[in-house]
This record gives sequence, C-alpha cells and structure tokens, in this order.
Amino acid sequence: MTQLDFSTTLGNAWFPTPTFTASGCASSGRELAQFFDLATIGGVVTKSVMSKARSGRPTPRMAETPSGMLNSIGLQGPGIDEFLAKDVPYLTEQKARIIVSIAGETVEEYAMLARKLRSVSGISAIEVNISCPNVENRGLVFACDPEASRRVIDGVRRTIGGELPIIAKLSPDVTDLVSIARGVVDAGADALALINTVLGMVINLETLRPHLGGKTGGLSGPAIRPIAVRAVYQVHAAMPQVPILGMGGISTGRDALEMIAAGASGVSIGTASFGNPFAIVKVQDELKQLLVAKGFTSLREAIGFAHRPESE
Repeated sequence: MTQLDFSTTLGNAWFPTPTFTASGCASSGRELAQFFDLATIGGVVTKSVMSKARSGRPTPRMAETPSGMLNSIGLQGPGIDEFLAKDVPYLTEQKARIIVSIAGETVEEYAMLARKLRSVSGISAIEVNISCPNVENRGLVFACDPEASRRVIDGVRRTIGGELPIIAKLSPDVTDLVSIARGVVDAGADALALINTVLGMVINLETLRPHLGGKTGGLSGPAIRPIAVRAVYQVHAAMPQVPILGMGGISTGRDALEMIAAGASGVSIGTASFGNPFAIVKVQDELKQLLVAKGFTSLREAIGFAHRPESE
C-alpha cells in the first residue's frame, strides 16, 4: 500500500491530518469526545467566542430544509474568560490541536480577544470569524464590507504579532469574494476559512410568518456544497499560495476530496456531525483511502488539482 503523507499546514501551523470540526457545530469538543479521541483528527475549531457571555437569539433557532439546515443561534457562548478557564485546558488535556474562533461586534472587541489569546499556550491558530453581524455598521456583516474586514484582521495581526496564524472566516453572501479575500490577506491573514453559512429563511405555513425567532438564519449542509466548492476554486485560482480551510456540506470522503481538488488545504465538517457524531472520522478515513486509490503520495499533491491543465 502506498505510504501517504496526510499532513497539512495552515500558515505556520502543522496538522497530522486535514480534517477539522467546523466552528459552532461541536462547541469546544466535549460532545464529540464521547465518540472518538479528539487527538486523532486535525484539530478542533471552537465555537466563536466573544468578550462577554451571550444567551443567543430567541427560539425557535433551527429549521430543517431540503438537503440542509437553517440555524439562528446568535453566537451563544460563555465569554472569553470562562472559555480560557475551562475549554482550552480541557482540549489541551485531550491533546487536541486547537483553533480558537473569535467573533466581535467592533474592531476593538476582536483586538481585545486576540490580546487575551496571545499568551495562552497550546493554541495552533486563531480563526477570526468576520462573517457575523457588525453592530458598528447597522447590522451588516464585517466580511461583506472590504474596508471593515481589513480593519478587523489588521487589528488582530497588530495585537498578536507574527506568532499565531490568523485564519479569516469569510461569508459567501458577497458579489466579489476574491477581492474581500485579497483584502484580508493583505491585512495579515495567513489562511482563509471558506465558507460560512448562506443567509436563508423559512416561512412557517401555519402562521405564515418567519419560522425562526431571529427571522433569518444560516443555511448549512449538502445544499450549500456547490457554493463552497465554487468559492474555494475561485479564491485558490486568484491566490494559490494562501491556504484555505474548506467547509460547507461535507459529509463523505468524496466531498472532502472535491474541496481539496478545488484548492482547500484542509476541510471542516459541521452539520454532518449532528446526524452522525462519527462523521469527521468517517470523512478522514474515506479521504485517506481515496487519495491512496488515486495514486497520491501526499495530500499536498491533491490540493488544487482541479486547476492543473488537462495535459498534465
């Protein structure tokens, strides 16, 4: 059997496998740790944490949709201090590789969160989730505004220096994703997380009103995978040197390989874990088998393969 180098890198962070949890879908890993050893996957991307504890949006918060799910949780969470006191030590104990996802309502909040993470040992990277509502800008999303997204990443980079890799998580709900991606990379992002959920809505036909308490929500699951593959392909074509953590509807090794061929250096599995808590392990095993079956000796050889001329 071919020996496969299954490792990957995001910025200067090395991971033994390219499979990660998706932020928000497994909190800080405790739920999934009942089913498999967290150290056996690439890493745990934590639920986006903010400076203060949040109770989230009104219920109902979730709705099933064809081939997907709509959620409107509203960044419910414990706040950064409790997160650092409880969740990071737990993950470190499990020997998990940790990518901490941060979210803020202002540019200053992101910088403050980065400052608190700067001296914490055991963190592999920071995911800066700029695809959440921006209170400074009347409910818009940072990642939909090129200038605002650059300011957030610049503030985080200045705060943490060059040590930890910054992964900027972007929204697909924009007309020119490549220019936003280019802007955050110029501002200091080392890698990109593509894509966050797609904005959607469900109308309750009993009441003829929006079903979700927050009216709109994020669509995830297999329904958005073609959008994610397109986003990864376009951004990799424009910036092949920038690592991408690809996500959006991945539930099999074939889905993961499609994302990697499009240009992703790693994949995150989120919604699939709700139906099958072993989904990440399954994707990891299937992906490894597929790469070997196709004659690859390393994951790196497969990254962006779809961009190569057909004569190769």
